[in-house]
Amino acid sequence: MSSENGKIKVSQWKTLVAKYQTSEYSRSLWQFINSFVPFCLTWVLMYYSLDISYFLTILLSLFASGFVMRIFIIQHDCGHGSFFPTRKANDYLGMFCSVLTFTPYHYWRKSHAIHHAAVGKLDERGIGDVRTLTVDEYLARNRWGRLRYRLYRNPLILFMVIPPALFLFLYRFPISKVAAMKNLHTTVYITNLAIALIAGIIIFFIGIKAFLLIQVPIIIFSLCVGTWFFYVQHQFEDTYWKDEEEWDYTEAALKGSSYYKLPRILQWFTGNIGFHHIHHLSPRIPNYKLEKCHRENPLLQSGAVLTLRSSLNSLFLNLWDKNRKKLISFGDLKKFGYFDEPVG
Repeated sequence: MSSENGKIKVSQWKTLVAKYQTSEYSRSLWQFINSFVPFCLTWVLMYYSLDISYFLTILLSLFASGFVMRIFIIQHDCGHGSFFPTRKANDYLGMFCSVLTFTPYHYWRKSHAIHHAAVGKLDERGIGDVRTLTVDEYLARNRWGRLRYRLYRNPLILFMVIPPALFLFLYRFPISKVAAMKNLHTTVYITNLAIALIAGIIIFFIGIKAFLLIQVPIIIFSLCVGTWFFYVQHQFEDTYWKDEEEWDYTEAALKGSSYYKLPRILQWFTGNIGFHHIHHLSPRIPNYKLEKCHRENPLLQSGAVLTLRSSLNSLFLNLWDKNRKKLISFGDLKKFGYFDEPVG
């Protein structure tokens, strides 16, 4: 790199990304159409498939959940103010999306903004991201504390139990103790009311059994798979964590967020979220311009690259090793000489 100490200067990347930060109504509207319309059509097909085979219903739910993830990315962009040129248009569409994603728009937007401001900061972990302990923090816990963390980081619990519990139940109640979130409690209940109203209308016409047989697999697949895609963007071996005095925004974006190189079909369904390093560098870039920004700027291609195969290693990386500046597994503790008896 041409910048000092191998680092990209803020002035450099700001100049590079400036031309990609404008949304286009035509492209945004087309993405809205090619996400919502196929989702609705697939949902209807799932209803009629109930009379043929529930296996076919489950198969169709995979496509429906893909569209839900794509709708979530639209909501995500609206939260960053990048999907439409105006704040009102973003907010209205974001709130509409939130009914289908079961994610209260304003509440999640604030939490996600905190995540962006603090990603890679060791002192500000735990809001809008997956809780990650350092080796020292883990070793300082007693036996019960270690067991709780191990259970939390178990892949089955982290990707199959926690996502439904969070999005279906915890997001129905504003439980955050963060002061900045408290004035958003009303918006959570408004989202709940909208979800209940739409679900009630559908149930009135097709019955609760058919509704649950269709909606439950869509929710489960989209939440579990969607959580994985967001998780792996920051949870990889050579990710970036620093104390606040050493933390740097540019480094946190380019080194603490991965480029998840996905097959084209998955890239489409996930709304280019794999270009996560570019997104964290400039959240104002619409998702449909992230790939172009990455492709046209070699200076922004120096981060971690993950593939579907290599990303599976992240399943077992649970602790931040401040000495090695890497995520390590529980099994690595003894290997690196950290193993000792729990406190208490």
